[in-house]
Amino acid sequence: MAEMIQYSDEKPDLPEDSVASQLPSPSGFRLLVALPSVEETTEGGLYIPDERRDAESVASIVGCVLTKGPDAYSDESRFPNGAWCEEGDWIVMRAYSGTRLRIHGKEFRIINDDSVEAVVQDPRGIVRA
Repeated sequence: MAEMIQYSDEKPDLPEDSVASQLPSPSGFRLLVALPSVEETTEGGLYIPDERRDAESVASIVGCVLTKGPDAYSDESRFPNGAWCEEGDWIVMRAYSGTRLRIHGKEFRIINDDSVEAVVQDPRGIVRA
C-alpha cells in the first residue's frame, strides 16, 4: 500500500518584505495561489526523496489564495452567489492548473477564478487520487 503524501497545514511562508515585491499581481479574473510545502516524510516515517516531493508539489491540488485580480468574481452572471473564495482561503483546484512559477524556492500558481473547485478548512490529508 502506498504511503500518503502529507502537506503542511501552515499557511505558506512568504518571502521576506524585500522579496515580497517580486510576487506578481494577478491581472483580470485571475488568483495568485501559494502552494503548501510537501512534508519530508510520510505518515509512516519514510523519507520522501526531493524528486518525488517536487513532482508532488507540481501536481498539488491545494493552495492558499494570496491575492485576487481586480476582475475576479465580478461577473454576476457567472457568479450569481458571489465569490467562490476569499484571500487567505485554502482551496482545492485541478492538478497542474494555472501558470506555475517559483520565487525564491517557493511555488506559486496563477489560476482563473473559475478554477476553484472547493474551499477547505484544513489541507492536511488532501491528496490527488
